[in-house]
Amino acid sequence: MELVIKHFHELSTEELVEIYKLRVAVFVVEQQCPYQEVDDYDKDAYHVYFRDEEGIQAYLRVLDRGTYYDHVSIGRVISVKRRCGLGTNLVKEGIRVAKEKFHADKIDIMAQTYARVFYEKIGFRQISEEFLDVGIRHIKMELTVSERGTT
Repeated sequence: MELVIKHFHELSTEELVEIYKLRVAVFVVEQQCPYQEVDDYDKDAYHVYFRDEEGIQAYLRVLDRGTYYDHVSIGRVISVKRRCGLGTNLVKEGIRVAKEKFHADKIDIMAQTYARVFYEKIGFRQISEEFLDVGIRHIKMELTVSERGTT
């Protein structure tokens, strides 16, 4: 499994198409949620993913503070292969990117409610009540980052 970390402007056309196909397949088709999944925030993001010979197996993007939230944020988290540790490793890489590229002290995430425990195990804590976003229940979560790790 290869880890890839690229800013939007470093992505090839083929990589961008593969990322968009995966995100639309999961967030629009699988979750039956028609919304504008491809947005302008991608242009400001670092795109982090694991790939193997079959293609992208896990993906997320990292945005600098002030782009979407007041703090650095991680979003569009997808793991094709679930319950095998890949998603956890991906989010940890996203946290590392947030620290290295944006000097994050806090990281925000808008998590689907069902994934709350997954993010809590990594160190995120819920900081909002449940709310609907594009018809799916979400919560806002935050991670406080220290010099040596998280929280």
